[in-house]
Amino acid sequence: MAQKKIHCDCLDTIKPVRDALDVISGKWKLPIIISIGVGNDRFTDIQESIPGITPKVLAKELKDLEQHKLIKRVVIGDYPVKISYRVEEYADTLTPVIYSLKDWGVNHRKKVFDTV
Repeated sequence: MAQKKIHCDCLDTIKPVRDALDVISGKWKLPIIISIGVGNDRFTDIQESIPGITPKVLAKELKDLEQHKLIKRVVIGDYPVKISYRVEEYADTLTPVIYSLKDWGVNHRKKVFDTV
């Protein structure tokens, strides 16, 4: 019986962690959120702020982040039509996660590579 409880406790942690990683994992999602969060609101600004990302990948990731309600695509109906992106309030819940990952990454670099 004790083993079954440990198994359930483990799954209670694994499932939500897996869900979170499904939304924010990958090479580009967090950098995109960070880029928009610091003020890069136009497609080209976001692309230029993230070295190595292609327009095709950026477009796909923006759609995915919008679907998960982390960013919002804003269409301004002037001529020519302007499109900008902003971070949704819900994405602010990722701020502590991002800073924790940053701190961990800095410490990991020190430990493994003996550098910052």
